[in-house]
Amino acid sequence: MADETAAAHRRRPEPRVATGWGLAASVYVFAVVMMGTTLPTPLYPLYEERFGFGTAFTTQLFAIYAVGVIGALVVFGRLSDWLGRRPVLSLGVVFSIASAVLFLIGSHIGLLLAGRVLSGLAAGIFTSTATVTVLENAPAGRERLAGSLATAANMGGLGLGILSSGLLARFAPAPLLTPFLVNALMLVIAGLALIFVRDRMRGGATAVQLQLPGIPASAKRMFLAASPGAITGFAVCGLYSAIAPSFIGQTLHVTSTAVTGTVVFLLFGASATAQVLLRGFSDRLLIVGGTVTMIVSMGALVFALIAGSLPVLIVSAALAGAGQGLVFMTGMRAITAVTAPEHRTEATTSYFILAYVFMSVPAIGAGFLAATVGLANATMIFAVAVAVVCVAGLVGARRFAAR
Repeated sequence: MADETAAAHRRRPEPRVATGWGLAASVYVFAVVMMGTTLPTPLYPLYEERFGFGTAFTTQLFAIYAVGVIGALVVFGRLSDWLGRRPVLSLGVVFSIASAVLFLIGSHIGLLLAGRVLSGLAAGIFTSTATVTVLENAPAGRERLAGSLATAANMGGLGLGILSSGLLARFAPAPLLTPFLVNALMLVIAGLALIFVRDRMRGGATAVQLQLPGIPASAKRMFLAASPGAITGFAVCGLYSAIAPSFIGQTLHVTSTAVTGTVVFLLFGASATAQVLLRGFSDRLLIVGGTVTMIVSMGALVFALIAGSLPVLIVSAALAGAGQGLVFMTGMRAITAVTAPEHRTEATTSYFILAYVFMSVPAIGAGFLAATVGLANATMIFAVAVAVVCVAGLVGARRFAAR
């Protein structure tokens, strides 16, 4: 028996003490991988011109990414509990590098589709594992800082990917190559940085298990109340990420990838900023404030399209991002607060799957609707639908804590 215990300890060494280096490395890796998932967004008009496809196929490219995310959440959601954090994060980095390579080749539409699937798998792995890794790498007394950094790495990384891609495509040579080459180099550095990341293995897992979605009984009412925020928040992200590059060019007649990248960056940047700066307010206030902000942002979007105003579109993106960040963050923490620790991964997986489904499906619908009524009209219809669901979300705001 003593020999078996000693062997178990040899298989599962004690994790080293968390340090600032480990925290910085985990945040860097998280941010760089998330950057890679949004690099194609400002480049969609260039791909449309190169391959001759339209807005409907662009939204399919975006949707297949969401399929990859959902698949990774289910397949890899619990893998790090058994295998360890670093090996699973390494797999995500490999997927992300492979995606960048496929886009670098970029000679066929099939390569773009495969690249988006791999990018989605990387994002799904990091969504389920990297946040926990950042928290586990927080030195003593830095837990709240680590939570804020995890949020900034996730949403901020998404925004920085769009911004850097747009700027590089505008000002650097080879606009369809340079963004992915730079990201691939950053990902190689990220793979090396994982050496500094503290790994913590849980001893309870004896076999790999799928992380199937589910809603624990204690969380059903709160999950229902939080669902409109997840639906509308990620639907807005899908709209700006999948369709904004097209309607900025076709409706506002602005073709600069730098402008497109900046507009969509503001969405994700505002989301990360709002989550970090306003996280201390009560859940009910954040839900109401975030929902109202999204309703106003949809009104601003409609006005921007009618008036052909780029400044108003920029304001709508910033407002949409801030609202999205507040409602999604608050919904997530409210669900976890009423869920037993052993069921939290199950509940959060369901929340993310709901969000990513509604990130892709409405964007696809708007893309196909554009072929009938035009891109501007399809976007306005979509904006009105989001606002209506937001109003439904206000009805459930009373379920959130007032303090």
